[in-house]
Amino acid sequence: MYSGSGFSNWEIGDVDVFIDEHGVHHLFHLIIPNHDYIAHAVSKDGLSWKRVKNALFVGDPGEWDDDMLWTMHVSKKSTGKGYEMYYTGLKRQDKGIEQKVGRAVSKDLIHWTKDNSYGMPIKSEPPHYESPTNNPREWISFRDPFKYQYQGDDYLLICARSASGPIYRRGCVGVAKREKEGFVLQKPLHIPYVYDDVECPCVIEIKGSYYLLGSIREDIKVRYWSSPEFRGEYCAFHNNVLLPQGNYAARVVKNDDHFLVYNFYFADGNVNTHRVIPPPKELDVDRSGRLMLKSYYYWEKLYQKTIHQKDLPHPLPVLGNPTAEFVIENENKWQFGCRSGYEIYSFEKPSSDFVWEGTFSVEGLGKTGFVIECDKEGTGYYISIDFVNGFVQFRAWGFNEKDVKNNFIFENIQTNQFEIHENRQIYFKIIRYGNYYELSIDDIVKLTLLDFKYNEGKIGIYVCSAVISVSDSKIHVIPEPENEYATSDPEKYQKDYSRMMQMGNEKSN
Repeated sequence: MYSGSGFSNWEIGDVDVFIDEHGVHHLFHLIIPNHDYIAHAVSKDGLSWKRVKNALFVGDPGEWDDDMLWTMHVSKKSTGKGYEMYYTGLKRQDKGIEQKVGRAVSKDLIHWTKDNSYGMPIKSEPPHYESPTNNPREWISFRDPFKYQYQGDDYLLICARSASGPIYRRGCVGVAKREKEGFVLQKPLHIPYVYDDVECPCVIEIKGSYYLLGSIREDIKVRYWSSPEFRGEYCAFHNNVLLPQGNYAARVVKNDDHFLVYNFYFADGNVNTHRVIPPPKELDVDRSGRLMLKSYYYWEKLYQKTIHQKDLPHPLPVLGNPTAEFVIENENKWQFGCRSGYEIYSFEKPSSDFVWEGTFSVEGLGKTGFVIECDKEGTGYYISIDFVNGFVQFRAWGFNEKDVKNNFIFENIQTNQFEIHENRQIYFKIIRYGNYYELSIDDIVKLTLLDFKYNEGKIGIYVCSAVISVSDSKIHVIPEPENEYATSDPEKYQKDYSRMMQMGNEKSN
């Protein structure tokens, strides 16, 4: 994982990841609130990052990008060797009213030079988009470029605004095509007619369908639309949330046969709090053509030890409810019951960081779920699984020692839906990696978040007016995350990066 480690711990802005031919992951991101440069970090696994040479800085006074730099996208050059970065720039003279898109180039992904080829920078213009004379908000969205190649042509997708419609519903995905004279604006790729902006757009093709992603400020979620053709029309499923609340600025990068989703996450529901770039997830498509998230394939490479259920400590009751009962049916099946009220059964986890997976079944209409970092009084994280309504929630629940008049914490941190089966049984996978938590149900990621309230405690099950069982489960021990602190030694930058390049060459050979 990766976060700011300087004066501010929420300095990370929008992100973009490029994976080079050696398998090295390159992370580019904004620095907020100043937006004065684009930072660059590298990773060999997409989990642990090291800062390297900053990629780009604001322009000198008078240049088109002398105020701020906003979201970028890095890709290979379509013609010849090297790489190009399309990025958003603001000019001081415009006082933030106009956003424009420019370009930089690099031979090695480390050293970048601004290059205004192809008519750069480009800006929002009529007839399809807002302009200085058609600007009801008094500022124009034209940012977050994403280059996509289709049938040999280069297109830029842009967070833009339609020239017409209700003021707060004009957000669209603009598009510009590279012609001989440069990039030429075309009509929007998609107008949802719902949102103020569709931020950080990107498009991918999976199994013959095109999927358009966008981050939505109204509910702080990542949504998507699909189409059989790149140029649309793009349609939404009944539930088109790809990443639940708190996850933002998602971009997709292909890694061999894997489509990896990167984004940043901010805690406490406030965009100006602790921001972290969590581990990536993978994209896949279900039988209905809907996108679904899966756990990152690389987790399995981290397994240091696997402990099967028969070798795990026996769960013990926490609350002392006399109507509760725990039965070991066989070496690979535990049964928990509680007729009235709650009971928590917890046990010592074998490692601070782990992957716990298995089969979870429920009888009756009561309440149940998992507990993580649970103390002797039941304070900790609760993963509530509603087998009747198909809701799953991650919440912090416990004692509030700071306020005797409100001496409890009960905070729903993230919510999602899952598909209910008639047998009321799921296959679960819980990942705890530092302060990152991920829950998959039937191999589909439903919760993905970071939280910093609780760091120590046991894990287990809670049950209320139900009978549940956990069977064939196992816990995989994984190493603790590496902490990233940017070094001021430029030689170490290059040594770290060169080492990764060498590892990539050895892998390819």
